[in-house]
Amino acid sequence: MSHRLEDVIALFDGLFLPTCRTRLVRGGDEPLYLPADAETPWHRVIFARGFYASALHEISHWCIAGERRRELEDYGYWYLPDGRDAEQQRDFEAVEVAPQALERLFAAACGHRFQVSVDNLGEVEVDREGFAERVAARAARFEREGLPARAEAFHVTLTAFYRKGASLEAAVAAGRACLERREAPVAEPA
Repeated sequence: MSHRLEDVIALFDGLFLPTCRTRLVRGGDEPLYLPADAETPWHRVIFARGFYASALHEISHWCIAGERRRELEDYGYWYLPDGRDAEQQRDFEAVEVAPQALERLFAAACGHRFQVSVDNLGEVEVDREGFAERVAARAARFEREGLPARAEAFHVTLTAFYRKGASLEAAVAAGRACLERREAPVAEPA
């Protein structure tokens, strides 16, 4: 199966540029989220070095971030680079479980290989297998309880395009229909 960056960008932009004023952008060495500003009228989910997995990972962070966080650069979160101590690594893994669980589901939807990222090349020993188990458990919980609205819409879009063979336009339409269903007001019983 072909995993072209142009496709995942077109799927994301087709779904979220008109609905959330957000684009997926191929970036440099480090991923970054930038809210709209005076020079750029849309929000930007910037993924690292043209890596497909990085695109899925950064999209999963965006799908979890609430409205207030999406107005802040990098959602207002801290990031410590490689070399974290044991406590910092535990904190990092705690906030990464849900995004990596979504990334796992997105990767499965498009038939792409998923690997957890513990993202630490420091001296501290990392329990990659334990973290992978926590990510898998969270992905299973998402499947049982449901995904956040934007994540579900993107998952539907990926599934339509990669698994069901829909065109880009039809896949985006399926995702938009999902968003509309999720955002539609629920009628109260009479």
